[in-house]
Amino acid sequence: MSDAVATPTLLYLVPTPIGNLEDITLRAIRVLGEVDTVLAEDTRTSGRLLQHLGLKKPMLSYHLHNEHQQVQRLLDRLERGERMALVSDAGTPGISDPGFLLVRECLARGLKVECLPGATAFVPALLKSGFGAERFTFEGFLPVKKGRQTRLQELAQETRTMIFYESPHRIVKTLTQLAEVFGPERPASVSRELTKLFEETVTNTLADLAADFGSRTAIKGEIVLVVQGAKIEKPSKADKYDEE
Repeated sequence: MSDAVATPTLLYLVPTPIGNLEDITLRAIRVLGEVDTVLAEDTRTSGRLLQHLGLKKPMLSYHLHNEHQQVQRLLDRLERGERMALVSDAGTPGISDPGFLLVRECLARGLKVECLPGATAFVPALLKSGFGAERFTFEGFLPVKKGRQTRLQELAQETRTMIFYESPHRIVKTLTQLAEVFGPERPASVSRELTKLFEETVTNTLADLAADFGSRTAIKGEIVLVVQGAKIEKPSKADKYDEE
């Protein structure tokens, strides 16, 4: 019989609902109740969720603008045995949200990290697009300025379904640029306000989507944009004979 003691998990990555508060797992609720501290992207947002769940926990702010300053302090506390849960405002932390740096440093120090399965925005958007989920690439947010055109050109011949995150005030610009680079007839799908009361998914060509959203007076909600991959043209018989 082994006397080995299991290494305790010190850092948990806990997905939180992207809209509908029912979309949280029983395990996530249990872990949030058991940890000593919750690391939150926005303590106000996470505070409302904890209140909804009937939990009261010490919270620390951990976001894109302070993560480099916070990591060393957090590692010191974790090494002393403090258990922490990392949450973002919505979805799974580390996906277009802070989390990677802390996880990497924890692993480098031999601290056990556990990621719970749960809500993330791109999965329902991908499945609702109807473009197929056998092979896809998650691109997150495109560069805002430097490197944007280069990235679009690189993706123009990507054959896998592509998934992007975008903000409401940039979606028209992005759709317009994609139509210019990928071609106006490339099929795409825009999902916004996923799991919320006014959830919407619109599937059309890039050109028609750009016109649709460009005509709206106001666009609200976080957006997931799914673009069908480039179609590979099969060589004709004449091409095949030429190759031979």
